[in-house]
Amino acid sequence: MIKNEYLPHPAQIDSIQQETFDINTFRLHFIDEEYGDNFKHKQGQFIELSIPGAGEAPFSITSSPFQRKFFELTIRKIGKVTEKLFALHPGDIVYIRGPYGNPFPLEEVEGKNLYFIAGGIGLAPLRSVIKAAFERREKYGEIKILYGAKSYDELCYKDELSIWETQSNTTVLLTVDAASPGWSGNVGVVTTLIDKTNLDTHKSIVYVCGPPVMLKFVILKLRESGFNETDIYLTLERYMQCGIGKCGHCNIGGKFVCVDGPVFSYSEIKDFPDKERVV
Repeated sequence: MIKNEYLPHPAQIDSIQQETFDINTFRLHFIDEEYGDNFKHKQGQFIELSIPGAGEAPFSITSSPFQRKFFELTIRKIGKVTEKLFALHPGDIVYIRGPYGNPFPLEEVEGKNLYFIAGGIGLAPLRSVIKAAFERREKYGEIKILYGAKSYDELCYKDELSIWETQSNTTVLLTVDAASPGWSGNVGVVTTLIDKTNLDTHKSIVYVCGPPVMLKFVILKLRESGFNETDIYLTLERYMQCGIGKCGHCNIGGKFVCVDGPVFSYSEIKDFPDKERVV
């Protein structure tokens, strides 16, 4: 029987966790248990979620690849599909196909330090890598998470951030663009956190995700600090549409982001056309 790559499978919403005023984390499981048992994603991959009458859109899987009983998606409310999704409740059904895409390296970088730099909802695609690394903590060196948002209220995963910073050999640094009453942490863009901690440029891997302007200046900062362009990984998932390299919407510099990415090393994308280049 020929597999239909466009055929989605029903999944039930188990719970909804509000992260910010416009971001929720949805926990789901597949109705078909056999299909769910065979659904194996890697850190940084994505799915296509569809809702009848609303359409389809790609979203990163934000749960650990070692978690097999359910999967999670952290989603910002923006557009027709997410408007409909945010009106749903636990017990409601959506449709999923995937997983798709090239993952962040993890097994390949065992023994190295892992540095995560994120802005806003950019922490969502990195969450699956972070959680997987903590589940295999003994395989890696120091872990540092540098995360910023416009305000404290717009930081995602506040409870998990508190847990992560208690883990062995782990540092969590937070920043906001504008302080609010009660905020005593760093104020400024996320690149200011790089100056506040020592990032070892040797035997270290950096994972970066956030808005384009943040990516540009973070990459510049990392390269100036001495990081090799092959040791910096980022995601260009904002370009994706069909998810399987058929529609051509995400073709950039001879690559299909949904198939060749969405995760790339900086060395792979530094020569993209000027309008698409990160830096």
